[in-house]
Amino acid sequence: MFHPGKLIPQSFYRRDVDLVAWELLGQLLVRDEVILRITEVEAYGGPEDSASHVRHGRTERNAIMWGKGGHAYLYLCYGLHWMLNVVTGDEGQGAAVLIRACEPVAGTETLLARRMMMTVKPALLAGPGRVAQGLSLDQVFNGEALFRKGDLELRVGEPPQAILSGPRVGIAFASPGDQHALRRYAVAGTPWISAPKFG
Repeated sequence: MFHPGKLIPQSFYRRDVDLVAWELLGQLLVRDEVILRITEVEAYGGPEDSASHVRHGRTERNAIMWGKGGHAYLYLCYGLHWMLNVVTGDEGQGAAVLIRACEPVAGTETLLARRMMMTVKPALLAGPGRVAQGLSLDQVFNGEALFRKGDLELRVGEPPQAILSGPRVGIAFASPGDQHALRRYAVAGTPWISAPKFG
């Protein structure tokens, strides 16, 4: 049986959002018997980032993003899919990392049942909605402290040997500069990433 590493301390998250996004690759999301290796992420900055949820200021929906780093920020996309984000920085910065894709490490039977799929393949966890479904996450996890023992944890994994970067996905509403900014990061050489592919 696979045993993940120690919990990642809160200090890890209370840094620049792009640095945290980069270093989240290879780390492990743990929920019950399911363990996922993070393979693709996107960084979203504070109010200055026109692609971010906090671009219009503090709201009831994005309140968790304004808190201290290390907490989960869950939101419902198009009324259908929950999206898992990891808050970064210090109080008032409003930054977070979207978990876009993962690779299964343990608990594949549970993953398949939750995703209603028959075989283990990249489509299982390619996309943020699929990651949240695989972990069985919803609004109850909004604000969860990922650095403490609990129902959802982030633990130390193996850092990737190489990382790819590219523009973020689905942000046509943002300024041209933010649309083209290379703030999507992925483990190089893995099929466990979402479309569109890098390179």
